[in-house]
Order: sequence, then C-alpha cells, then structure tokens
Amino acid sequence: MPPPSAIDVEAVTDTQAATFIERLSINGVQARRSKNPPVATGLAPYASSDMFKTPGYDKAKAKRWDHRLTQESKSRKPSPLKAAAQLLKTPGLISLGGGLPSSSVFPFEHLEMKVPKPPHFSEPETRDSGVTVRAGKHDVAEGQSIYDIHVAFNYGQATGSIQLLRFVTEHTELVHHPPYQDWQCSISTGSTSAFDIALRMFTTRGDYLMTEEYSFCSAIETATPLGVKCVGIKMDAEGLLPADMDNILTNWSETDRGGPKPFLLYTVPTGQNPTGATSSAQRRRELYAAAQKHDVYIIEDEPYYFLQMQPYTGPNAPDVPPPDSHDAFLDALAPGLVSIDTDGRVMRLDSFSKVIAPGTRTGWITASAQIVERFVRHSEVSTQNASGISQLVLFKLLDETWGHAAYLDWLIWLRLEYTRRRDNIVYACERHLPREVASWNPPAAGMFHWIRVEWRKHPLVVAGGGDAYSAPPGILEMEERIWRACVDRGVLTSKGSWFRAEADGGTEMFLRTTFAAAGAEDVTEAVRRLGEALRVEFGLEQRNGK
Repeated sequence: MPPPSAIDVEAVTDTQAATFIERLSINGVQARRSKNPPVATGLAPYASSDMFKTPGYDKAKAKRWDHRLTQESKSRKPSPLKAAAQLLKTPGLISLGGGLPSSSVFPFEHLEMKVPKPPHFSEPETRDSGVTVRAGKHDVAEGQSIYDIHVAFNYGQATGSIQLLRFVTEHTELVHHPPYQDWQCSISTGSTSAFDIALRMFTTRGDYLMTEEYSFCSAIETATPLGVKCVGIKMDAEGLLPADMDNILTNWSETDRGGPKPFLLYTVPTGQNPTGATSSAQRRRELYAAAQKHDVYIIEDEPYYFLQMQPYTGPNAPDVPPPDSHDAFLDALAPGLVSIDTDGRVMRLDSFSKVIAPGTRTGWITASAQIVERFVRHSEVSTQNASGISQLVLFKLLDETWGHAAYLDWLIWLRLEYTRRRDNIVYACERHLPREVASWNPPAAGMFHWIRVEWRKHPLVVAGGGDAYSAPPGILEMEERIWRACVDRGVLTSKGSWFRAEADGGTEMFLRTTFAAAGAEDVTEAVRRLGEALRVEFGLEQRNGK
C-alpha cells in the first residue's frame, strides 16, 4: 500500500520549540570524559545520566506526566536502603548498615572471555584473532579497571552500574540526541521487564492500550492479565497508520468501548514484530503529531533499531555500497521517536538482546527525568538491578575493549550480516513461493519476513465448504489447515493470528518467518517446503512437473 497522506492535526504542547545543537561526536565523548571527575568505583554508587550527558541548557524541559501516572506509581517512595548506600563512599566509614555480603565469599576469582578484535567480527575471525578479556575480583583496588567482580557481583543501584550507565547515556546522545533538556537513561533487565513496569506506571485495570493491529504477542500477553485491553491500529507497509489512530481517538466512545479513551501507545517502529515493517521519518513525525494532538504517551520499543539493513535490490542487481563512516551509518538510520520528542512524551526501550545476546537480559530506557525516577522506584522493589555479571561482561566488551567507535563498527557489520540474511530469504521466496497465493514486502529492518496468504483462493473456500450442507471455512480454520500442512512438510512458521492485538482473527491471513538463526541453506530449503505446502493445499501445479 502507498504511504497515507499527512494527517491534518495541530500539534499541542506545553514546551517551547527545541534548539538543536550539533550532535555529540565520538571524539567529543573522550574529551568530556577527560574533563569529568573519575567514575565512582565503590559498592552501589549513586548514578545518573546527568553526570555524563550534555547539560542542554538551551533546550526546554519535558512536560510533566502527573496526570497520566497511576496511583500505584505516584505512591512509590525511595528505598532508604538504596539511599543509604550512597554513604559508602564516605572516607573512613565502616558499614554495619547494609545487607551486602563480603566478596570474599564469592566463589569467583576472575572471568575470561574471547571477543572480536575490530574490524574482524565474524565467528571464524574471532576464533583465530580475537582478544581475551579478563575481569578479576579486585581489579579496582589493584588499579587494573574501574569495574570488577567485587563491585559487579554485589547489590547495586536500580539505575544500573555507573560504569555501564555512562556508556549507554553517551551512546544514546551520540545516536539520538534527544531534543529536550532533562532526558535520562536507566539500565533495565530487558525490554519485556521494562514494558511490564511501564504498564504499571501508566495503566490500571479496565484501561486500553493502543498498539499495531499485529503486535508483539508477549506485549499483549503482558497487558492482558493486568486487565488492560488492546486496541489495534491499522497498518500498511510502513507500519502503524497515524491517521487511523487519530480517527480512533477522535471518535472514541466510552459507552461503546466499555473503557476510557486510551492515552498510551506501544509501538515498534523499526523492523516491527511480527510484520517487519519500518516507519519512514515522515511517518514517525506524523505519529508524533497525532500523539501531541491527543496527549498520548508513547512506549517506543526498539530492539531491532540497529538491524536496519541496506536497501533490497533483488538477486540480479548490484548491492548498495555500505556506509563508509560512522556519520554515514548514523545518518542512514531512521530517526528514533525519542530523537524528535520535544515534549518528553516517549519512553524508549533499548536492549542488548538483538545486537549482543539475549541471555544478557540487559537493556535501558530513555525518558524524561520524572518518568525515569518513577521507573527506578518501581525497579528498586521488583527487579532491583540488572544482572551484575551481565553488566560487567557488557562493560568489559563495549567500553573497556571496544569503545564507542568500535561498537559502531560492530553495528555496521551487523547491518551487513542481516542484509545478507534478509536477501537470502527473499531470494528463496521469489524462487519457490507461488505468487498466485503468496505476497510479501522485503523487510528493511529486523528479523522477520511477513508473508500474506490469499486464503480465500483455497479450493475449500471457493467451493463454499465442499458440499451443499457445509459452511465455507473461516480464516482461523484455514490458517490452522495451512499452518499444519507446512509443519507436515517440515517447516515451522508462526501464525499471523497469534499476533492480533484484538482477538478477532482479522480478515487477512499471514505467516511470520524469521531469517535470523537458520543458515542460508536451511532457510532456502524451508522456503522450498513452504512453497510445496502452499501448492499442494491450493491445488496449484508443482514446479518441475511434480
């Protein structure tokens, strides 16, 4: 579908227009670090993004969100134990107050891991030429590092370790440069946990949550037990349609819907799960304008942001040259909603799950100081803090071994790796899937390839059920039949109905496939089996006369 025309909305905001200054550079990070005080290296030191980012005195502050926060969120008080931990840095202080165990009883003396040496990032290159990184128990005391097992494996602050928080704050400013003054970051235990906390901060039982009509099923499953109902916003090839969100909110009836007008939007603008759709810069601006019009708060979930790929050119066309510099790479990325957020109405969820490893269970949020403070209060009594083991491993890799420049090099390498994987599955679809009943758009980002199946062309549907006494099968019945036919031929896909925001089955049938894990040959063979299943089910002529 072609992109819709711009919606006719007037932005409503209580902040002044932001003044944009030059984006922070990698050299600027190093210059700032050299001028700032040394990072605190004791147990559970207080940490805030304000220690590490450009002050932004020429920018407006975020608007307040007291009218959107739940009573639960507003009622949370700071942890006195966490606050007391700030005193541990006092010279000569002997602590008998906290429940922190001695690291002398931690059964770890050191950790070692072999990691890529930039720019040699592939698995074989890492095996041959990677560098071994070591983290000892007392590296800080011995002057070997600013972070060690003694600190990382003990209790920490809910904002995350000061060492890793510094890195993600600098990274966020390098990439997104939020256009209001009082933005902050806080380390999370991954985006799923962060989203759960956000729901408790903003919604109560009976509320509605807006999301794409096909959405991340775990997000829906997180909201449903809390009594939060989902309303699906229509989509096209660029993802969520702001005009449809505007129409739904403008015409909302509490009587008909059985609940108040929603003010919270959950969206995945880049490589959307499950559809693979990526919103253009213009689409994101339209979405933000609609959010301003209706005073909507946005949860921007971006696990696939750095899996944006090179443009798809087809099997017989030359590849588009990759970015030749860090600036070119950053300029090629679609802007995050947080980068156009002049009001502070976006909580961005970032994660290391897709760009490093999902088992780290570590990510971070970016939002206004008010929202981050409320998020931290919730974290203090739930997750407490992200895994110290993961934070130490990530710090040793990203900050101490690579630095920001090499991390961007890694993200560029990852971009090209996912481009190859995307191209391979699309080539396979072009070769093996019957165009009479299957169609798709090559994804521009993410891990997923979304295939539309013309289920109404199935012989059982065309025949009206097969005999005079049978009703024609519905979409869910046909989806199950076709999905099962694929499984019987040795290929597993995900049903599109699993991702419906509203449990009505929809009117169109989709299958979600992923190209992230399986090798190229296995992906090609899987798509061949999928094509065979569709041809048999729809009674189409088999290739090669079979």
